[in-house]
Amino acid sequence: MKISFGRMNTGKVKEALFGVLRSMNMSLPILVGVLLLVGLFTVLVPGDSFARAFSGNVVIDPLIGALLGSAATGNPVTSYVIGGELLNVGVSMSAVIAFILSWVTVGLVQLPAESLMLGRRFAITRNLVSYGMAVVVALLCTVTAEFLPW
Repeated sequence: MKISFGRMNTGKVKEALFGVLRSMNMSLPILVGVLLLVGLFTVLVPGDSFARAFSGNVVIDPLIGALLGSAATGNPVTSYVIGGELLNVGVSMSAVIAFILSWVTVGLVQLPAESLMLGRRFAITRNLVSYGMAVVVALLCTVTAEFLPW
């Protein structure tokens, strides 16, 4: 069976290639900035301060992680790097999962704009549900991971 794609439009291929390069060019400064900020953050904030913020309690740690992630809203790439650093200093997996989920889904910083655009009740409800789900998913992920043969 022969599959034919017809005539390839080289103009469209070049346009797509330049689009990808343009997108990478725009992303590179953000990634470099993230890495520099994380490096600065790890130098300025002692690693054991995070370990002290989290109690090691299975239920309280995700609540604290989700609260910190909600207050420090950002893009997913940044949260993965910070989450890895939190794991390196001994913060529990459930706290890091809750942190990453709330970092991306809960927007306390954007709450005023979201309230204005979508309504106060909707914005507050969405943020509360996202916070709660971040904690629930973190706990479920931790419980599920215990059953996996790592």
